[in-house]
Amino acid sequence: MKRTRNAVRNVIFGGLLKGYQILVPFIMRTLLIRYLGMEYLLISQKCMNIKMNMKVPTCIVVLIFTLSTVNVFAQNDYKWGEWTTWGDQGDGTYCNPVLPSDYSDIDCIRVGDDYYAISSTFQYSPGMVIIHSKDLVNWTIKGHVVSNLRQISEEMNWTRMNRYGRGIWAGAIRYYQGKFYVYFGTPDEGYFMSTATDPAGPWEPLHCVKAEKGWDDCCPFFDDDGQLYFVGTHFADKYKTYLYRMTPDGKTLIENSKILINEGYGREASKLYKINGTYYHFFSEVKNGGRYIMMQRSSSITGPYLERKQLSHVQREYNEPNQGGLVEGPDRKWYFFTHHGTGDWAGRIASLLPVYWVDGWPIIGEVGQDGIGTMVWQAAKPSNEYPVRTPQSSDDFSKSVLSPQWEWNYQSRDEMWSLTERPGYLRLKAFRPLVTDNLLKAGNTLTQRCFRTNKNEVIVKMNIEGMVDGQKAGLCHYSKSYAMVGVRQSGKDRNLEFQTNKEKITGPAIKGNKVWIKSVWGLDGKSQFSYSTDGRKFTPFGEVYQLEWGYYRGSRIGIYCFNNIADAGYIDVDEFIYLY
Repeated sequence: MKRTRNAVRNVIFGGLLKGYQILVPFIMRTLLIRYLGMEYLLISQKCMNIKMNMKVPTCIVVLIFTLSTVNVFAQNDYKWGEWTTWGDQGDGTYCNPVLPSDYSDIDCIRVGDDYYAISSTFQYSPGMVIIHSKDLVNWTIKGHVVSNLRQISEEMNWTRMNRYGRGIWAGAIRYYQGKFYVYFGTPDEGYFMSTATDPAGPWEPLHCVKAEKGWDDCCPFFDDDGQLYFVGTHFADKYKTYLYRMTPDGKTLIENSKILINEGYGREASKLYKINGTYYHFFSEVKNGGRYIMMQRSSSITGPYLERKQLSHVQREYNEPNQGGLVEGPDRKWYFFTHHGTGDWAGRIASLLPVYWVDGWPIIGEVGQDGIGTMVWQAAKPSNEYPVRTPQSSDDFSKSVLSPQWEWNYQSRDEMWSLTERPGYLRLKAFRPLVTDNLLKAGNTLTQRCFRTNKNEVIVKMNIEGMVDGQKAGLCHYSKSYAMVGVRQSGKDRNLEFQTNKEKITGPAIKGNKVWIKSVWGLDGKSQFSYSTDGRKFTPFGEVYQLEWGYYRGSRIGIYCFNNIADAGYIDVDEFIYLY
């Protein structure tokens, strides 16, 4: 009998021990991924060897020791702008930023298994860019909402170019009854909206929802009962935020329905959500010299919003992640896709932060002892089913329409460029700038966002056979200041020229009809231009140029072509290569 009891006891305790030996390493792995992210992967093989030979008590001691001595630099010892890796790491993890480029004023939604986000574009055309992802980490450019900025104002046309730092500001994207809806504000003209059945377009012509200056950061809300709402901030009147009812088509605000739901210095970035029957109003505000994320909630969309919670700290050292969209990931966990609101030469770049629900509040990032979130630099990907993808950049101009990575500086003069006059080339026809020899007042400059990565290399190949007297064409960087390297023609003579808003340097004569211009920069944003006449040997030319932040935008890379004395001459761009 005693032997039987011992045998039974051994079986029971042996089973429990075996269960612990399986369970505890699993718990350790889960917690280590949660707290260490990428750092765990670097030591996982060693840990696995150790864990397999541990007794359970030893394993628990190591677990406790590991969590009590977590290598905090995995999240907190990063210095802004010094990341050596970003986005999808190819091993089931990602590193922030996921988009080290100027994707400002983000909003994000999920539609089925797809994620769509929008980003403000200010004076660039087409306006309000849409990007797409399957996993919230890998993003490509889908298209734009606004095909013609003249729908907003003539000030955004090439004839005036008078909206630097203004134009299309933050907005929101939503999906309702088979349609995509995008709403946004411009500080001078008011609120606008458009709809489409396909986010790639075509989008309906813009409709002005509210024609009044001084408003920003709006968001629609489509309630379960079919009633449509709209929230927006009157920043010109002490940042008062109002809730409106809308007409069923979502095109008109019912003015006598407006309710004041928030006010306070710098309160903007409004979003409305309904989660598990509770209405949440997301916003950011400014206190003690920095912007951070807040939320208020109510059982009714009209309020009162009596409960309020701070979701993240200011984090000036990480350029203040503070405006974006809350979304459920493919792993059924929640995430916050956000820009970093303090801009630098790369603009307001984008990160993906895990969200942890605490007492019904979506805390953004690592939850501190105070219950408020902080920046997370490394984490497990929401899904491992999709390949690494990055926004489009290079172009051989073989299509009959411009690729979606391109945006004109202001609305283009359409008869002065073509992709069909010489198939396989982009033809840019020169015309006089609004201000002589000023890149920022020269129409039809074609641009892309710059990335802040270890190494960026851009090469543009141009055929300059069609250049004439007074014409300039080449490669440029600009924000509020600019630097450009290209060919200048005076009479029949062509010379290389480096020009900024402060100086000009004349270079060697260009004899042939082909020229290659290159710009190379790294994490420090210091660009060195060079040129070639054969596409193989490049010679540095011009001063090193520091890319800069200006007009709420990061520095752009672009192709310019203008003529200071006549509407005459052209170049044919054969290829634009951007490796980042």
